[in-house]
Amino acid sequence: MTMPASTHGQQSRPLALRGPVLTFTGDPFRDGLERTMVHEPDGMVVMADGRITRFGPAGQVAAELPAGTDIVDYGKDSLISAGFVDCHVHFPQTPMIAAYGAQLLEWLETYTFPTELKFADRGYARSVARVFLRECLRNGVTTSCVYCTVHPHSVDVLFEEAEALGLRLAAGKVLMDCNAPDGLRDTAQSGYDDSAALIARWHGRGRLLYAITPRFAGTSSPEQLAAAGALWRAHGDCLMQTHIAETRAEVAWIREQFPDRRHYLDVYDHHGLCGRRAVFGHGIWLEDDELQRLHGSGAAIAHCPTSNFFLGSGAFDLTRALDPARPIRVGLGTDIGAGTSFSILATLGAAYKAAQLNGHALSAGHAYYLSTRGSARALYLEDRIGSIAPGMEADLVVLDMRSTPLIDFRMNQARDFAEQLFVQMTLGDDRAVRATYVAGRLAHQRAS
Repeated sequence: MTMPASTHGQQSRPLALRGPVLTFTGDPFRDGLERTMVHEPDGMVVMADGRITRFGPAGQVAAELPAGTDIVDYGKDSLISAGFVDCHVHFPQTPMIAAYGAQLLEWLETYTFPTELKFADRGYARSVARVFLRECLRNGVTTSCVYCTVHPHSVDVLFEEAEALGLRLAAGKVLMDCNAPDGLRDTAQSGYDDSAALIARWHGRGRLLYAITPRFAGTSSPEQLAAAGALWRAHGDCLMQTHIAETRAEVAWIREQFPDRRHYLDVYDHHGLCGRRAVFGHGIWLEDDELQRLHGSGAAIAHCPTSNFFLGSGAFDLTRALDPARPIRVGLGTDIGAGTSFSILATLGAAYKAAQLNGHALSAGHAYYLSTRGSARALYLEDRIGSIAPGMEADLVVLDMRSTPLIDFRMNQARDFAEQLFVQMTLGDDRAVRATYVAGRLAHQRAS
C-alpha cells in the first residue's frame, strides 16, 4: 500500500481513503443507534483542501472520483472514523502521569503544582507541548480542549506547535489567584489582561480556539471568578472550561469557601460562568438542581473515567446526566495526568466500567459516539468535526481492528460489528491507531 507524503500544508490533490467506515448522523442516546449510526462495511472518504468532499459506498464513490485522486486502501480489517475528540486534558501534567498515591486535593499539592512550576521555563513548556501533541496523534486524537499553566507562554507554545501541525485545538491559561504556591498565582487583573491578550493573539486563528480557564473555584477568589465572567461576556464565542464536583471532599471545601452560594455550580453561575460553550470537568457529585441548570444553560460535562478511577473520585453516572427529561451535553476526557492513558479506546473501556458501577451498560456504539460527535457537540463544534460527511473538516483516525494477537484471536469469535467494536474499546490502546489524518493530510502513521 502506498501512502501519500505527509506535509504541513493541505494535500495538493484529492485523497480517498477506503475501508470500513463508522460515523454518526445524530445522537444515539436520544434517537437510537438504528437511526443515527452509519456503518459502511466498504466505504470511501474523499478529502480535498482540508475538508471531506464525498463519503459513501466505495463502489459508488470510486466511480465519481476526480482525475488524479490518490487512493489509500486500508482493507477490511480496518475502521475509518472521525478523529477522536478529547474534551478535558492538562498538557502540563504529561510529565507526571502515573504519579502514585494521593486523592485529588493532596494530589494537586504533591504532584501537580510542583510540576507546573517548571513551566516558567518556556523551553521546557515547548518540549512538553511537543510530546503531548505527538501522543494525541499517536492515539487518533485530532481535537482537544486543553488546560495550560498560569504562564501565558504555556499557551503560546502549545498553540504554536498545534498550528504547525494544522490541528484544531482549544486551550487556555489557567487562572489561579489563591490556594496555590508562589510562582503559580496570578491576580484577578493580571489573569484578565493576560487572557485577553491571548484571545486577541490566538482565538479564531486558523483552527485554534481560546478557552477561558479558571482552574476551579478553590483556586480563584470571587474577584477572579467575576473577572473571568466579565471576560467571557466580552468574548462570548470563546469556550470556558473549569472543574466541578470531582470529589466529595472538594465539594465540601467549596461549600466552606463560598457559604453564600446554594451549591458548587452556583459559585460559577453567580459569576457568569455557566452557559453555552462551558465545559465542566467531572461533575460526579452534582445535585439534581445543578444538573437541571446545566441542561437549561446548554453547558457540558466532560466525563473523565480513567482519572476518576485513578484518584478514587467516584464513578460518573452517565445515564443520570443524560436523563431524557433534562439531558446534558456530555463529552469524553482523558484528563491527563490524573487520567492514565492518552488512548480514547482505553478511556471508553473505563467509561463502560463507570456505567456498570451505576447499574447500566454502555454499548460500544454509544461509546464511540461520545468519543467523536458527542464530544464535538459538548464543545459546540459538531458542525465542523466529529462526523464524516461532505463539508466537515477532514480529521480522521484509521483503526487496526486486529492490532494485537489477543484482539486478533478475539475478533475471530465476534458475532457482529457491535461485538467487534466492544472488543476494541475493552482491549485496544494506541497500537490500534494505524493512521491519523488532520485537515486531510497524514499526520501520524503507525510503524509497520
